[in-house]
Amino acid sequence: MNRVILIGRLTRDPELRHTPSGTPTCNLTVAVDRIGLDQNGQRQADFVPVVTWNKQAENVSKYLTKGRLVAVEGRIQTRNYDDKDGKRVYVTEVVASNVQFLESKSAISNSQNSNYNQQAAPSVAENNDIDTVDLDEDPFASFGDSITVSDNDLPF
Repeated sequence: MNRVILIGRLTRDPELRHTPSGTPTCNLTVAVDRIGLDQNGQRQADFVPVVTWNKQAENVSKYLTKGRLVAVEGRIQTRNYDDKDGKRVYVTEVVASNVQFLESKSAISNSQNSNYNQQAAPSVAENNDIDTVDLDEDPFASFGDSITVSDNDLPF
């Protein structure tokens, strides 16, 4: 099975092109945060090249810009070609079957007007406003005392 789901931010504006037969294609790069921190306590990210085709390529090019939060669903594709110097070039990319825009335009303008906290992860609320979540805060603190779980309660 070859299926990929990514959530991240665009590192640059999408590039719309057309094949010689007129089929629209769009290239973009999505920065996806890795879980945890590196040895220096810094966050790391992977920069994943993504390709979209047809109407989806046109929509991505029209509505997305650098910094927008997106979810990409697709498959990994590897290919190779010889460049103009005759050197073999290998490419690994995600061919998107679905691209979801995870922020509204108003949320983008609000986040550009305020300082972005690098320690906070954005989340999408039902009204499409952006809330921030403190990664150091216990998300279950409001539920009261801790829960005791015995080994017999675990399914494994």
